Amino acid sequence: MEALPAGPAPAPRNQLLVGTTMASVAMLMLTGGMLAVWAVKRRAALDAGDSWLPSSVTIPEVPTNVMLIAFPAVCSFAQWAVWAAKRDDKANTVFALGTSAFVALLILNAQAFVWNQIGVGVGDGEYGSMFYAITGMFAALLVAGVVFTAVTAFRYLAGRTREREILTAHAIFWYAMTVAYSAIWFLVYVTK
Repeated sequence: MEALPAGPAPAPRNQLLVGTTMASVAMLMLTGGMLAVWAVKRRAALDAGDSWLPSSVTIPEVPTNVMLIAFPAVCSFAQWAVWAAKRDDKANTVFALGTSAFVALLILNAQAFVWNQIGVGVGDGEYGSMFYAITGMFAALLVAGVVFTAVTAFRYLAGRTREREILTAHAIFWYAMTVAYSAIWFLVYVTK
């Protein structure tokens, strides 16, 4: 009696991609909700004839613009890691992940510089509390992104070079961060 041939291989499971996509959507919803509150409070202050931006506050525009320019670089490096991993190029994959983390740390440094230079405290009215709530949430997400990059690099360096799903999830996270910061940049730093 002959045995039946083996059935087809099961479809790959993509829990990491689905989880990262859902977390990215949640991150974008959180950012959108906070920016909506910002816009409502700004509109209420302007409708009352007041200025939303306190007169003592000066926003350093160079570091905020540098952060905006740096995000496409992080996305490019994250996508480069995906591309290199598909070609089994371990050196370029690790280099791209390291560069992604480095640029993300530079963005975090620029945000800290903005906090140092802006001249407003958390308790200085609605503007101060909203500014630090939004930018603090953004900084926490940046730290999460750096940790995600470190975990991705560790898993890849540990020999799981065939598991490329985490690299794609890593790139999705940085694309979502780019969208979130673009909205923050426009509403918080440009329209003031």
